[in-house]
Amino acid sequence: MVRKQWGKSAVSLMLIAGLVLGGCSSGSGSKEAAPEGSAATEVKKEGFPIVEEPVQLKMFTRIAPVNGTFKEMPVFQDYEQMSNVKVEFIEAPTDGFQEKKNLLFASNELPDALYRSSLSPLEAVRYGAGGQLIPLEGLIEEYAPNLTQLMEEYPEIRAAITTPEGHIYAIPGIVTLGSARTDKKWINTAWLEKLNLDMPETTDELYDVLVAFRDQDPNGNGQKDEIPMTARLGLHIVTMMSGSFGLDQQLGYNINIEDDKVEIWMGSERNKEMLMYLNKLYTEKLLDPEVFSHTEAQYLAKQGSGQTGVFFDQTNNNFLPIADQYEGMSPPAGPHGDRMQAQASPMPRDFGAFAITSVNNYPEVTMRWIDYFYSDEGSTLLRFGREGEHYELKDGIPYYKEAYSTSETQPKITPYAGGGAPHLISEQVASYINPPQVQEAQKKLDPFMPEVRYAAPMFDEQTAQQVNILRNDIDKYYEEQSTKFIAGALSFDKWGEFQETLKKMKIDELQQLYQDAYDKMEK
Repeated sequence: MVRKQWGKSAVSLMLIAGLVLGGCSSGSGSKEAAPEGSAATEVKKEGFPIVEEPVQLKMFTRIAPVNGTFKEMPVFQDYEQMSNVKVEFIEAPTDGFQEKKNLLFASNELPDALYRSSLSPLEAVRYGAGGQLIPLEGLIEEYAPNLTQLMEEYPEIRAAITTPEGHIYAIPGIVTLGSARTDKKWINTAWLEKLNLDMPETTDELYDVLVAFRDQDPNGNGQKDEIPMTARLGLHIVTMMSGSFGLDQQLGYNINIEDDKVEIWMGSERNKEMLMYLNKLYTEKLLDPEVFSHTEAQYLAKQGSGQTGVFFDQTNNNFLPIADQYEGMSPPAGPHGDRMQAQASPMPRDFGAFAITSVNNYPEVTMRWIDYFYSDEGSTLLRFGREGEHYELKDGIPYYKEAYSTSETQPKITPYAGGGAPHLISEQVASYINPPQVQEAQKKLDPFMPEVRYAAPMFDEQTAQQVNILRNDIDKYYEEQSTKFIAGALSFDKWGEFQETLKKMKIDELQQLYQDAYDKMEK
């Protein structure tokens, strides 16, 4: 029964892609095992300091272009005084970060821990089974009360990070705040009001609104420079519109489940309808011509330009100066009456945010050190810095002071900026990303979220390898062909050939692997 509850309550769990591990064991030791040579240091299980005698740790981390150096951030300065644990960060820039991480493990020149290092499920399994990362489940149970409480309250977190052999080699960032797991559908209501248009409730009405945005000069400058609708690079637009065509994202993939039958919908007629709709928008210049070429920075700039009618993003940070022009809208009902918000990030949103290596002499200290950030108190320090200097409390909720509320100053004081930090994002600490406008936009999505969100299966290593091989080819082909269908570079007369190619790529075999996993989940 518990397994069924995990599957039905999880938002979307990470898929572990398998790797042949050449006879390596499934872990570097028992749950309670510490690395050889572990220092005999008494660790307090509650309160601060964590240790009476100072301990120094080295952590490898990614530093985003917007960040300042970690050692100058108030969170790490103050937490060192609180905990008696001094951390030396080995900072690697985002550009080239993956290569540096690969070299770290290949050379076996390991730090004590990896912080905000975006370990993939594959990397966690590989380096854990190979003995370079240690299993954390025993340390979590004994030295991480905050993380343990979260995993007890939300069982999908444990399921998302536990290997089939029962080990946890990396812990994620955790997002309990619902509005931090969805991209809202923002629409320019100032334009709607100027053109005397109603909020669109169907895909046909959305089309009509976009035509008016294109043709009726809603910004009033006498030029056709409006962008009716845009989205992030790639197939973000497909993800955001799929629910209107009855296409869900179950089991962490492009999957519908009906009457206990798993369907990968990439070659379905419903998907064809969606792509034809998007092709119509693109051809008529209702969908941004740069949707497959612009950069993330350019996309964010379009949000704040006031020149865009509809776009999609988690929060309103990127258009705050003109925020009063926009509201969130509900998913539009599609041609068959489908109206669903299929897109949602998992609660353990940033897999592999933190891991402890086998050279660490203080694994218990390290686990207690990181656990603080899975509390509201620790997360507040990480995200907001010092009360009175960097933020102030209003009704118990921290808000940045004006000097630290800009996109230039805020990233200098917190590793949250740039994404992927191991910590808790709850309603308590989310004032920056969850203001009232965002909360209202989330309410427009809530009635259309699926009643059941099945977890991505935790495949065994052999099955994971099969899934990984199949998906590498199928996913690449689907993205390439879908882009061509939308952009008009590939005629829908070729849809049959597209379906046949998916079959030759063994999409039916992939579907059966997911079906088998679903059947086991439901036992």
